[in-house]
Amino acid sequence: MNDRKALLLIAGVFLAFFFIPMDNPRVRSAILEAFYLTRDYARLHVLTCLVPAFFIAGAIAVFVSQGAVMKYFGAGANRILSYGVASVSGSVLAVCSCTVLPLFAGIYTRGAGIGPATAFLYSGPAINVLAIILTARVLGVQLGVARAVGAVVFSILIGIMMHVFFIKEERAKQAAGMQVPDEQEKRSLAQNGLYFLGMVLFLVFAAWGKPATEVGFFSSVFRIKWYLALAMLLSVGLMLKAWFDRQEMGIWVESTWGFTKQIMPLLLMGVLAAGLLMGRPNTDAGLIPAEYIAKLLGGNSLRANLIASVAGAFMYFATLTEVPIVEGLLGSGMGKGPALSLLLAGPALSLPNMLVIRSVMGNKKTLVFILLVIVMATVSGMIFGKLF
Repeated sequence: MNDRKALLLIAGVFLAFFFIPMDNPRVRSAILEAFYLTRDYARLHVLTCLVPAFFIAGAIAVFVSQGAVMKYFGAGANRILSYGVASVSGSVLAVCSCTVLPLFAGIYTRGAGIGPATAFLYSGPAINVLAIILTARVLGVQLGVARAVGAVVFSILIGIMMHVFFIKEERAKQAAGMQVPDEQEKRSLAQNGLYFLGMVLFLVFAAWGKPATEVGFFSSVFRIKWYLALAMLLSVGLMLKAWFDRQEMGIWVESTWGFTKQIMPLLLMGVLAAGLLMGRPNTDAGLIPAEYIAKLLGGNSLRANLIASVAGAFMYFATLTEVPIVEGLLGSGMGKGPALSLLLAGPALSLPNMLVIRSVMGNKKTLVFILLVIVMATVSGMIFGKLF
């Protein structure tokens, strides 16, 4: 940061604190909500979601060869394979829009094409099987099915369009990928696969949310989630001891720390900002009153669907929290079209998410990705509202 930018930043922070109207009850509650939301995020997501995701991202950057990434997710990879895998990844990874970021950064920095990488970025939090089932049970089968189909189709279309919009860069990346030398693998494909499977399953079980009902498969898994997570952690430890040397593990830790330094501060700043603007879920204490949003979301107009998409894109939704929020908004008069728009845009994007994506792939690609999500969610909501 040069001196001019530093001066402007210091002056901006000073003026913000100088003129902040602390006598206003809404401002005081919004500031408190910002810290409450950040505290909740730290308690519920950092240790069980983000930390495992950082270690997986670090492992991808160190132990997955660039040639392998280019082969399966690079600009010249088989489209059906790369987009197919990326578009259904969320059915395995029950993660939120922030937890998916280290994983996205890991595959993107190793050479994955912008198309498969952004398809994975969208699908990771959007195609959550438990969230889709909860949507169908609480909000109705129509919304549940529309959310499931829309999320899969979205991820593929967004990936394809990102590839088309940045085709020149993708071709240059493909040409560079052809010159990547084959790396000597120290472990077999099966060993690497089991190692990554153990870490992914630890993330899945540690982040397993509490279902709405006390019976069924998801409830059974929730009751023993920590035993399953501990078993996966122990298996990863045994594999590390048997198959990896000390130098490799040191490089892995350094890579993990690199992703943590890049992503964690931006996430925390974004969560603070989201709490300040919107407050926590099911509260009306942010700077933007919830009644304003509810009034603007009635019916199935272009404005209502667009506002739902934009509001969803900037709000932070922890895994599964979007369902009770939408349920409350429907009870306040929200139309079914805007409800789908929010469900398709909300879980995949958030203000913290946007800040980190920008640091990984730059302003232009981030802006295009955000606009694609908002536009497609808006159009889908309008179509759904007309049909149902």
